[in-house]
Amino acid sequence: MSIEQITITVDADVASAYRSASESERRKLDLLANLRLRDATRSKTALKEIMADIAQKAQERGLTPEILESILDEQ
Repeated sequence: MSIEQITITVDADVASAYRSASESERRKLDLLANLRLRDATRSKTALKEIMADIAQKAQERGLTPEILESILDEQ
């Protein structure tokens, strides 16, 4: 399997945690991100359904439209 680097945008907390992780932890995070992206891009489930599932889980965890808007405004 060939490996390529890509750049993704994440929030500042995620970036900080990644940068401060050990090399071993970063390799594990890279693998986890790779697996999740692979699942999302190869899934037979429509992207709209995946996004709806993510939105539902975010709401269950307390993310409100106002909080989301505030986060997006910071970008």
